[in-house]
Amino acid sequence: MSKDYKDTINLPKTDFAMKADLARREPAMLAEWERVDRYGEIQRRTAARERAYILHDGPPYANGVIHIGHAVNKILKDVVVKSKLLAGLRSPYVPGWDCHGLPIEVAVEKEIGKVGQKVDAATFRRKCREYAEKQIDLQRADFKRLGVLGDWDHPYRTMDHRYEADIIRALAKIHANGHVVRGFKPVHWCFDCASALAEAEIEYADKVSPAIDVAYDARDPRSLAAKFGVSIADGDIVTVPIWTTTPWTLPASVAVTLGPELEYALVEGPARGGKRVLLVVADALAPAALARYGVDEVQVLGRAKGSALENLVLAHPFYERDIPLLLGDHVSAEDGTGAVHTAPGHGVEDFAVGQKYGLVDRYPASVLNPIGGNGVYLPGTPIVEGQFIWKANDAVVDLLRERGVLLAATKITHSYPHCWRHKSPVAFRTTPQWFISMEKEGLRATALKAIRDDVDWFPAWGEERIAGMIAGRPDWCISRQRTWGVPIALFVDKATQQPHPRSVELMEQVAQRVEKDGVDAWYALDPAELLGADAANYEKVTDILDVWFDSGTSHWCVLDQRPELARKPGDEVMYLEGSDQHRGWFHSSLLTSAAMSGHAPYDAVLTHGFTVDAQGRKMSKSLGNVIAPQKVVDTLGADVLRLWVASTDYRNEIAVSDEILKRVADSYRRIRNTARFLLGNLDGFDPARDLLPVADCLLLDQWAVQQAYDVQQAVVAAYARHDFPEVVARVQNFCTNEMGALYLDITKDRLYTMPTDSRGRRSAQSAMHRIVESLVRWIAPILSFTAEEIWPLIPGRRDESVMFETWYDGLAATQGSPEQRRWWADLLAIRSGAARLLEGMRAAGSIGASLQAEVVVHADAATRARYAEVADELRFFFITSSLELADLAALPDPDGRTDVQGVELEGAQVWVGAKPSDARKCIRCWHYRPDVGTHAEHPEICGRCIENVDGAGEMRRWF
Repeated sequence: MSKDYKDTINLPKTDFAMKADLARREPAMLAEWERVDRYGEIQRRTAARERAYILHDGPPYANGVIHIGHAVNKILKDVVVKSKLLAGLRSPYVPGWDCHGLPIEVAVEKEIGKVGQKVDAATFRRKCREYAEKQIDLQRADFKRLGVLGDWDHPYRTMDHRYEADIIRALAKIHANGHVVRGFKPVHWCFDCASALAEAEIEYADKVSPAIDVAYDARDPRSLAAKFGVSIADGDIVTVPIWTTTPWTLPASVAVTLGPELEYALVEGPARGGKRVLLVVADALAPAALARYGVDEVQVLGRAKGSALENLVLAHPFYERDIPLLLGDHVSAEDGTGAVHTAPGHGVEDFAVGQKYGLVDRYPASVLNPIGGNGVYLPGTPIVEGQFIWKANDAVVDLLRERGVLLAATKITHSYPHCWRHKSPVAFRTTPQWFISMEKEGLRATALKAIRDDVDWFPAWGEERIAGMIAGRPDWCISRQRTWGVPIALFVDKATQQPHPRSVELMEQVAQRVEKDGVDAWYALDPAELLGADAANYEKVTDILDVWFDSGTSHWCVLDQRPELARKPGDEVMYLEGSDQHRGWFHSSLLTSAAMSGHAPYDAVLTHGFTVDAQGRKMSKSLGNVIAPQKVVDTLGADVLRLWVASTDYRNEIAVSDEILKRVADSYRRIRNTARFLLGNLDGFDPARDLLPVADCLLLDQWAVQQAYDVQQAVVAAYARHDFPEVVARVQNFCTNEMGALYLDITKDRLYTMPTDSRGRRSAQSAMHRIVESLVRWIAPILSFTAEEIWPLIPGRRDESVMFETWYDGLAATQGSPEQRRWWADLLAIRSGAARLLEGMRAAGSIGASLQAEVVVHADAATRARYAEVADELRFFFITSSLELADLAALPDPDGRTDVQGVELEGAQVWVGAKPSDARKCIRCWHYRPDVGTHAEHPEICGRCIENVDGAGEMRRWF
């Protein structure tokens, strides 16, 4: 009668479920983390650590539910923070929100109406604050659901009274250092925002515009022609054509600018009203320009440098206005005509030329900028009064055609600046604004030096990108003409518009009031309360600050104010955001810090790309390719989403789709199954009693620990350089190859069949204990929920969270010499050859499992000698029932044979042969052994199983 040996088998046992069921388990774990204040406890336990790594949160805007890009950003931050904790650093994380600005204003306007129409400013600001608070609560819940640990109960919010006060204090410091100036300068203006915009608020998109050539006729044609050495007849017209894509700016045209070093040609143009017309165009552009005008042949009558034409006078094409010819280095011969119509109110280069030649002071503001903040020409503007500028384009073109000065007209599609909020085209308007000067106190040079000397950029190209932006940017316009924001808390002289000489002192007094009552304290303030008798001569500035100033000063308002974030020598600060923040938060933070203290606010800057679908397309509701993070965590779980983020090369565009996430879920299962096998086979293992020194373990177990040691070295280094895809790849390969396809498969025999407390089994358990102790830490920054699920199930006394730990130090490099690595590499190569051979036999039906085969390894004497000591146990390593090392010479000619497999080693050739075993199968260990049936009491099991069941247990030394 067959005996039941089930009770003699050590089968795996663990509470770590095979089915992850993350969507159900994770919320319960989150609730427990909140109950025990997991983040707070981590901070208390790590408070004494010598160095800190502070990831300063770039505040998302408090408007709308989070999208997949938010999830990428927050998960990457969490991975950094947790990896630094494991590296032995103190790593606090204080999340934040950007709360002021136009999107919230627009949302509130839809609810209660505009300021001054249906609601007063104070009520409107209160409603904005309430709206932002609701949005923060929604976003905070979603961020926490992602497994992001942070001080969620005490975030920073730019609308908090203390933060608003500190913004004013930051502005005071920058003002004290001489960087704040008031100027009448051209700024990007959004007609939807009804406000000036900063460079960071501009994005470029295609726009269809009219492209026209307009004739500016000379007041004195003879004098202009004479500069080219040409005499003309009475009645001849000499004109300077300009090319522009903004006909709406022609009412503000006060000059035409030429390139001083450009060569200009006087050429025959198309006749006008029967009169001869001569054109002044850049020599290099003459053929293309004349072709636009319908002239086939270029007839050059004379040439002159642009510098020779300075101060000659033209006529405005439809106003009675003299138009001087000026010189400017910005004029080139790349396109157009080489002559640029100049409207200082609507262009940066135009404004600079206008200042140089005194035009800005000569003309009133209504001439330089005849357009209101709503994009409509001001009352009193001849011809176009009351028209919106984009609609006025056609009217201006028709007028030019009517007057005979339109030389050519077409439509072009070109890149044009747009408001990044409204996606609408913007225009330059010269208006009185407040600026942070890039040159007055050397801010540009200070910032460029900080970029180069103070900061590590990840990826490295970030340095060049932001340096190029800083090098070429204009002064920073920090004023906005809106309601919901922090006021520019200055008192200015009513006559000169210059700040009060005691501005720094006064701003601190204002800040104290704002800290108590919020920004409404500024608007309620009677200037006489602070200025006394001076109040009659001063007025409060009504502009608010650019919201980029709000978040850009967070290094001062948060890092410098919160004790847990206070930076000590040796600490590091990282900023981590999307690549668009080179022109946004990274940029504004750098400028404010350089202006306040002369250095960068960060030591490291890491940028990530944007999410796209599998075809590289942007996420769009119309395309139906939007992946909502809320849906992912509710179906697959946050850990799968986190694994996707970590496994993707975040430096480029980040592709996501349902199919991609499904593949990530499969990868997650491989890691989980590895952990489950390790935990299952540690059932009954007490490390305090059973853990063997690595050197006392079996050879294969030493190898497994060595592999884990190698992986840990790579993983720790990859985390240090923020190479998370490398971490994932190393862990996945380890679980799939070294563990799943090799070590775990081989050790099943020892773990299941040897006596519970035998050296062979305890050796494998000792290795597995070390491996799972390491593995749980490797995955903890990424698979945070899973790591915390694994942690309490590892045998031994331990704290309640893996995040209280550092990298595991129980691994030992026992087999790291080149000779040892070569020994293992060759043995693994031979095993792979055998596996290929056995797979063929399985496919042919000659065997079922590999244990049914008997293998012979034919090798030269030197190779056999290398493995002679372990030969008796090699069958366990190959998972075959027998294995023999044989002389290579004993193998008949292998050419053309299908029952052998060749293996190339360095300097040696090995052949592996195999055949089905004729022996009986042991029902306990499933090996085919000749001694099965030779023992009367145990007729169905092999001799070593009998030893393991009734004897002292078999002895293993190697595998």
